[in-house]
Amino acid sequence: MSKGKLQKFAEMETFKNVFQYPFSVMSEVPFEMKGHWREQYFHNDNPIVLELGCGKGEYTVGLARVYPNINFIGVDIKGARIYTGAKQALEEGLSNVAFLRTSIEIIDRFFDTNEVQEIWLTFSDPQMKNYHKRLTSTFFMNRYRHFLIDGGIVHLKTDSNFLFTYTTYMVNVNSLPVLFRTEDLYGNELSEDSKTAENEMDEKTREILGIHTYYENQWIERGLNIKYMKFQLPSVGELREPEVEIELDDYRSYKRPKRSGLATSK
Repeated sequence: MSKGKLQKFAEMETFKNVFQYPFSVMSEVPFEMKGHWREQYFHNDNPIVLELGCGKGEYTVGLARVYPNINFIGVDIKGARIYTGAKQALEEGLSNVAFLRTSIEIIDRFFDTNEVQEIWLTFSDPQMKNYHKRLTSTFFMNRYRHFLIDGGIVHLKTDSNFLFTYTTYMVNVNSLPVLFRTEDLYGNELSEDSKTAENEMDEKTREILGIHTYYENQWIERGLNIKYMKFQLPSVGELREPEVEIELDDYRSYKRPKRSGLATSK
């Protein structure tokens, strides 16, 4: 591990807005703040919104600026990434921001029933080889149900045509209500089911979706379309995986490993 990373980890141990619970720790120590984030950390009754796979925390911090009366928690396993957003939030005095360093596979160990109102998935790894690892798979949706309110909103913002197509099939096969969907966010080419007056983007929504992550700027510069969808997740009903073959992304995302030689995947 580099000296710079070691310094970041040491400094992050002093950050009051960071909670570090990798899987090895969680197997031995329960998370006592589960179900008590509002009273024990935020000290208010405001809604809680998660950003899963938050990276450097640009969205978590950006959303917290736009919505000071909502609590935001960024989740990622990479401590060196979280450091950037956590330090920025402290320097700006954003009291409605926290970061949780842990594996998303065990995210339901940190939040209790109805504790979270919304989830953001920003540029998640499409995981084209294994659907169980996709953050919009039914495997994860069932975990989100453990703490998301009934009908809570899931936002997906991605450069991956594979992940966006997969999520569209997953939403459709399970009849999940789609509130907004576009395959070209900044070109504003809305899908047919999003062309009603109530689904057009207002200025606040445009401001939120205009928050760019470090990696997003890389993909925009390469001319890739940014896709966005938000849908509701009911708390009851069996969820089914879509049984379809989806064409793999035909590009190599920024700093992602080269895709499989296969043409399609489920």
